Amino acid sequence: MVKPPVIIINLKKYDEVLGKKALVFSKIAKKLSDKYGIAIFVAPPFPLLGESAEIVSTLSQHVDPYETGAFTGSIVAKELKELGVAGSLINHSERRMPHSDIAKCVELCRKYMLMSIVCVKDDAEAGELAKLKPDFIALEPPELIGGGISVSTARPEMIKHGVKSVKDVSLHTRVLCGAGIKNREDAGKAIELGADGILIASGIVKAADAEGAAEELVAGILEANKRQ
Repeated sequence: MVKPPVIIINLKKYDEVLGKKALVFSKIAKKLSDKYGIAIFVAPPFPLLGESAEIVSTLSQHVDPYETGAFTGSIVAKELKELGVAGSLINHSERRMPHSDIAKCVELCRKYMLMSIVCVKDDAEAGELAKLKPDFIALEPPELIGGGISVSTARPEMIKHGVKSVKDVSLHTRVLCGAGIKNREDAGKAIELGADGILIASGIVKAADAEGAAEELVAGILEANKRQ
């Protein structure tokens, strides 16, 4: 189990990461992870999973609830393992899944020794899906994703309640905070509210200085960690 705090950078499919450009973010994550001794994961577009995994700890943006077989266009847990990928996001708000499929994905990640990061829309869903005992639950209200206000500012009570809901069910499962996080204050507040790290996308990918933005988030997390 990776030691918190944790930062996950989801590169999605923004123009800034198409082609080989995603590897720039993998190199930034590796540099900052080594510099500060903090776990930073990158989730690049599917075609660059293997190359990114050779640079930094890498996650898939999605995994399908299947073993291997005739599943055109799918990405499966065994394949991720063979590519050297560390784990996968599951049920991101832009790729929602039925709970039965989420359960299967968590099971397959466990089978192939991959990290499972299950995204949820609120504290109620956090408690429900924590019963599957994934490695991480990521709290991300869909209405705040990509916006200018972070969940740690707009809905701090949801993080507190979400952390409690998860821990009441699974002490093994860590909690991440996502949606709208942009600066060191947002990141630090997430840690102070009980999160073990953050899940971020546009706050780094769309920043004029991606490395500077990422370093600010690391600083906010480490400062908050010292105050705990």
